[in-house]
Amino acid sequence: MDDSSLKALLEHLPVFWWEVDEPWQVLERGGGAFADTGTAQRFLDRMRQELSAPGHPPEEGRWQARFDGRTFDVSWPLDESRAHSRTRGLAVEVDAHPETPRRYAAFAGLVDLAPAAAFIRDREGRYLWANHAYAHLYGTVPDELVGKYIEDLDAPAEAVQFRALDQEILTRGTPVRHTLDYRRPDGSAGQAVGHRFPVRENARTCVAGIYVDITDQLRAMVQWQEAEDSLQALRDHSGLPCALLSANGRVVEASAAAAELFQLSLPDLVGRRAHTLLAPGPGLDRLHRRWNGLIARRTRRVETSAILIDAQGRQRRAQLHLTTVGHSAARARHVWAIVTHQSLAHEAHPSLTAAQIRILSLLAAGSSNGDIATSLKLSRQTVDYHLSRLRELLDAATRPALVARAYVLGILAPRTWPPRSTTAAHPLSTA
Repeated sequence: MDDSSLKALLEHLPVFWWEVDEPWQVLERGGGAFADTGTAQRFLDRMRQELSAPGHPPEEGRWQARFDGRTFDVSWPLDESRAHSRTRGLAVEVDAHPETPRRYAAFAGLVDLAPAAAFIRDREGRYLWANHAYAHLYGTVPDELVGKYIEDLDAPAEAVQFRALDQEILTRGTPVRHTLDYRRPDGSAGQAVGHRFPVRENARTCVAGIYVDITDQLRAMVQWQEAEDSLQALRDHSGLPCALLSANGRVVEASAAAAELFQLSLPDLVGRRAHTLLAPGPGLDRLHRRWNGLIARRTRRVETSAILIDAQGRQRRAQLHLTTVGHSAARARHVWAIVTHQSLAHEAHPSLTAAQIRILSLLAAGSSNGDIATSLKLSRQTVDYHLSRLRELLDAATRPALVARAYVLGILAPRTWPPRSTTAAHPLSTA
């Protein structure tokens, strides 16, 4: 077949021709029956198998062959000359309907059940094929789309946009990636992102598209951004000292109030290990155990107290609210630490004994020295000695000043009655 005009004509018809040498090496092939070279090669392999089977070639070298659900009239060889050891063959599809897409075309077969929405339209804007995900965008099924035009399904403005995109594909002959807006079946605005590209279907150039609906994803991103903005506003403008800590206790984020509490600049606070911000004391072991419970997700929230130490070495008692972030991982990756109450900063003083703290609690409740002695089963002289020692330790000259110092230094818990220690494990405990 040396006539270029004939070859060009066959490219638009549902036929396939080939020319091979004696060992069946393909010398030439063409026609519009197959959309890709892989399918054409499989057809040739099938023909070679049939010709090598017993009883072939049949009379007059013509027979019908089934291939990929299609029927072909096969002529082999086309002539008897076999010039230069070449042999020619021709296959013509029987009852081929160019307007009907092949169900198992490469593109359609790949995405028929894919979650991405996909379609094929001809030059006139008529749907030749659509998958279930695409039909779902219009609230219908694929069979109801095939044969309809763009204008049958989309609003006039959108139809004009879609036709222009199709024409761009047909003119350029190359894929185009873009984002499009459309109207969802429930009437809400939708958005999808994907590609359109030219395809050869039944010897014609058509437009195919594949899209992913990103409407819900965009909404989720907006909601996430709003939540992030709200959290940032709360962190930066609430005035609460707070910090986001990693599982190993390193400061990831912090508020300006937290940096001020520790007398550090914000860049100096971020990246610090949390244990360097805590004063040593008997309560650290209990805090460490509760932290491990948070990270292991045995609990999500913890309210506790700790003695914080700033850059000048001054201490203050603080009430901490610790909350894990997220639910997905087996171990928590981050914990928000919020200081809900704090005492005044002060120089370190010797730790008080349990008896001294109980005396302060009773004193704050209004008990006299004699009442305290009776309640704790101590002598009056012992109570007098402890009170004198407490005034010295806390630099308080009078009983009211001693109670006030106990509160502002965080020894007694604020907003509790009867008075109790900040480190008391039970609300009614004074120790």
